[in-house]
Amino acid sequence: MKHRKLGRTGLQVSEICLGTMTFGQQNTETEGHAQLDMALDQGINFIDTAELYSIPPRAETYGATETIVGSWLKARGGRDKLVIASKVVGRSSSPWFRPGGEEARLTPKQIHYAVEGSLRRLQTDYLDIYQFHWPDRKIGLFGEGGTTFRDVAAANEVPIAETLGALGDLVAQGKIRHVGVSNETAWGVSQFLAASQNGLPRLASIQNAYNLINRTFEIGLAEMCLREDVGLLAYSPLAQGYLTGKYLNGARPAGARTTLFNRGQRYEKPGVDVAIEAYHALAREEGLDPVQLAVAFVTSRPFVTSNIIGATSTDQLQTILDSTRLQITPELEAKINAIHQVHSNPAP
Repeated sequence: MKHRKLGRTGLQVSEICLGTMTFGQQNTETEGHAQLDMALDQGINFIDTAELYSIPPRAETYGATETIVGSWLKARGGRDKLVIASKVVGRSSSPWFRPGGEEARLTPKQIHYAVEGSLRRLQTDYLDIYQFHWPDRKIGLFGEGGTTFRDVAAANEVPIAETLGALGDLVAQGKIRHVGVSNETAWGVSQFLAASQNGLPRLASIQNAYNLINRTFEIGLAEMCLREDVGLLAYSPLAQGYLTGKYLNGARPAGARTTLFNRGQRYEKPGVDVAIEAYHALAREEGLDPVQLAVAFVTSRPFVTSNIIGATSTDQLQTILDSTRLQITPELEAKINAIHQVHSNPAP
């Protein structure tokens, strides 16, 4: 397992990050601990979670994932050898995130409330990276609206400098070390970087979706993040499992996430199945596991600092971890890009 520098933080993080959002619904505490143990044993030092988790978000399971990670941290120790990242939810009308059913917003008061909850559940005194899960701005999220930006809805937005200022206070208090964003745009990254020039924390990372059927990060954001030393923590390298092929032609295997929760609409758009079939054909031609091909491609990108993977069993996790042995050669990359040219970003 290789490790990479995260932005300008001085942190060295494993090229694979263990995502934990299944802990608390699809995975029990025991299963979550087993995954964490396996990841640690194989060189992963980077764990990502969020106050929102587990997924799908529900009042009954809000904070469940952090609680499971926290019980593991308490039992295993070694906190100083790990990089723990969590997130505060962006604007949301879901009533269980904040006391009294208040609309969740990225105000300083709510950010402080969220951090204290995460620290308590994780049983730690500090977070290495604290991220805005999505913006306070009203923008298309999680595949809604495709790639078209339609309107600037500026009314009632919490200013970026105000939210970043709240994190500056938390850095000064030692409760967080570094700052990140998630599901953010190029404009948003530019504004965070500009705001940091006024004595506020500098953006270290961005956590956006990136995979073979959604390479939209390469349009604008990749150059900005490379030039500005903002590391991509890529999520959904397997497109919520769709790149495994298990959902092709409408299949719904028992126990799979989309079968259980019907939340895969981002990856059920026209052109997705044919693109996935093309990548599977390439994997067969090259004698490769299509899961490892998809994961290794993401890990190999120069703008990716760490690739956030997730699994619901240790067998699945081992297959994904073995992707680190696969090299994306220039010849293999050319074949991947040839498919991308024909089947470009069907699931943005």
